[in-house]
Amino acid sequence: MDTKKSPADTAADPLAAPGTGADSLADSFATSYAGVVAFIAVASEGNFAKAGDRLGIGRSAVSRSVQKLEDQLGIRLFVRTTRSTSLTREGERFYENCFPGVERIVQALDDMRELRQGPPSGQLRVCSTVGFGRKIVAPLLKGFRDAYPDISVELILDDASTDFTKDRIDVSFRNGRMEDSQVIAKQLIPMQMLLCASPAYAAAHPLPREIEDLAGHRCVNFRLASGRVYEWEFKVGGHMRKFAPPAMLAFNDADLVLQAVLDGEGIAQMAGYQISEHLRAGTLVACLPQYSPDDRGHYLCYLSRQHLPGRIRVFIDYMTARIRALDLQSLDSQLLKNR
Repeated sequence: MDTKKSPADTAADPLAAPGTGADSLADSFATSYAGVVAFIAVASEGNFAKAGDRLGIGRSAVSRSVQKLEDQLGIRLFVRTTRSTSLTREGERFYENCFPGVERIVQALDDMRELRQGPPSGQLRVCSTVGFGRKIVAPLLKGFRDAYPDISVELILDDASTDFTKDRIDVSFRNGRMEDSQVIAKQLIPMQMLLCASPAYAAAHPLPREIEDLAGHRCVNFRLASGRVYEWEFKVGGHMRKFAPPAMLAFNDADLVLQAVLDGEGIAQMAGYQISEHLRAGTLVACLPQYSPDDRGHYLCYLSRQHLPGRIRVFIDYMTARIRALDLQSLDSQLLKNR
């Protein structure tokens, strides 16, 4: 029996390109999809060799796939030199259009694979700033482990910037202002920075009424991982204003700063989650709350160019729900009303 399609049959078939037939179109689609995946990998990794490592194929195979895609499109996607690989303007536009779709396909495949394999499992490497990790993240890990016993978690406390690739970090808790476009930064709660002092210090030294009054007070400072002493920030008339506190005492650990303030050593600016319990108990009092900055946040960060394995996705969902349920910011806001 002759199964060869006539030109009329081919034209009526919506899946067949004129003069090629459905099989040829299917082959063309498969080639295009492989080329798009290779293209996304090269654009994300910055070179063909790393893209090959990511895809589990050789550099030459990646190069051939991209070349076939460029031939099909009739445009040049990359500028290749012996030292670098960069996207052309057309390549940048193609990447922006293709990336979300490819990531969704990969995520869908991962979801189906995980359904077959069972509950999420594997190892998670999580990094957090020291204070937030110690007080907020660590206490939530037991509940997460109870819910997902097949996932092992390593929590690394470090105030330095996170290098996801070098340190093999899956998720990072950061705070402040997020400006790194290479990561997805999901705000968990706003970050309220408050000046505080002990009642004993306040009794011996009338608390400041204006920012300028701080020059006459003892201040307890926090030294950043970069080595710089943290400059206090205030919001005045809609604009940010920095203040370099006199260096009477300085620590590179927020818990030590807090203890010094509780001991009556002076005034410090600290995150609301660190001191809210003490403000409520009356062991600390707030200073100049009307100037507290409100443009910072506590964030959960992960690489934007990686699709999320199930173990990372459930961790993000779990921590987001639990931390927001703590309602730390509402507590801080209520305390500000009591100034």
